[in-house]
Amino acid sequence: VPILRGPVGDTMTESTEVRRKRALYRSWHRGTRELDEILGPFAERYVGALTEAQLDRLESLLERPDPELFSWFVEREPVPPEHGSDVLSMILAFTAAKGRP
Repeated sequence: VPILRGPVGDTMTESTEVRRKRALYRSWHRGTRELDEILGPFAERYVGALTEAQLDRLESLLERPDPELFSWFVEREPVPPEHGSDVLSMILAFTAAKGRP
């Protein structure tokens, strides 16, 4: 497996790089413009620095339906405890800092 250099100089396997690229793509191409505007910029900024475990949690979030994610991100609905994570907290903080779509 080829070794690649990450954005912060860390060594990572190709599979990690592929996962990061897939998460970035999926973040920008959700199906709703509102989520694209939240997740796309978030992923651009943070996906390269996420640990493997955080990347797992981001991928899990990307499996959730768009309406559910959007309601969490704009705080229309509380996040169920089983879906709370450091990555979700990062997205919520990022959304709050940049303003809601």
